[in-house]
Amino acid sequence: MKRREFITLLGGASVAWPLTARAQQAASRTRLVAILDSGGGDDPRDAAFRKRLAELGWQEGRNIQIELRRGESDINRARTFATELIAMKPDVFFATNTQMVQLILDKIRDIPIVFVNVPDPVGSGLIANFARPGGNATGFTNFEPSIAGKWLEFLKDIAPGLKSVAVILQAGNPTATGYEKTIEAAARTFAVEVRPASLRDGTSIDVAVETFAREPSGGLIVPPSALSVSYRDRIVALAAKCRLPAMYPYSEFISAGGLMSYGLDQNALYQQAASYVDRILKGEKPGDLPVQAPTKFELVVNLSTAKEIGLTIPRSMLLVADHVIE
Repeated sequence: MKRREFITLLGGASVAWPLTARAQQAASRTRLVAILDSGGGDDPRDAAFRKRLAELGWQEGRNIQIELRRGESDINRARTFATELIAMKPDVFFATNTQMVQLILDKIRDIPIVFVNVPDPVGSGLIANFARPGGNATGFTNFEPSIAGKWLEFLKDIAPGLKSVAVILQAGNPTATGYEKTIEAAARTFAVEVRPASLRDGTSIDVAVETFAREPSGGLIVPPSALSVSYRDRIVALAAKCRLPAMYPYSEFISAGGLMSYGLDQNALYQQAASYVDRILKGEKPGDLPVQAPTKFELVVNLSTAKEIGLTIPRSMLLVADHVIE
């Protein structure tokens, strides 16, 4: 071999070896996933997210670290946690609703974000479009406000004598207005009066529901929000105590004793989000991953709860329900 060829080969090797070493080091280092959650308390969706990551090869304590902060329906608390998590310089953020994503984007734009439960990511300014989000955020939507009309329709089917409905909304939630307007539009068709209640904590929920329940022929609609998820058990217990037929957004409310839900499978949604986190950790860019909308909603009915509050579920509803809890 000529001297020049040998020197060239040696020089090339000196460049290749460090590159290989750096690649192996990057692949073997522990990756940090930061979760900014709007809710509080134990959440089975968190377990579903972690389980899916483990199935994809991400083992906590070995090659991944997860830092979880829960805002507990307090935007100021969540804002503080967003700052704390950003300072940790995570590899990926997982944010659980519109407000959580906005708290991160207000401070930084160069950390990938995977989101769930964002009804209108384009209108909220989080992404450019569904097919190619651009920027550093992508994820999964949950509901469009139009679904709120179906909530009222199903509630009227199960309680034909319904004359008024209280709607539990979280004060300051940017999606609350959309749900309220849709329910009010549907209410004109069903001759039902709508009583929106903009609430901030568990005490205000107690007062609003118990006050509303003093009037006859009432029902309850609980749109998705950090507040409703955080106080799920409390709301379900109140509805049972006041014998109010109630419609919820997620089946987790029915597992807790609620009457009826129409929405998407939240555990499956969080598992999908984990798959996106996996793809980003393996090198894909969030701006290239399309934002996905749900393709199926499930109707879940609790016969036991219906019996307790004196309702008979129509056979037509039992036939279309995806799940019936005896």
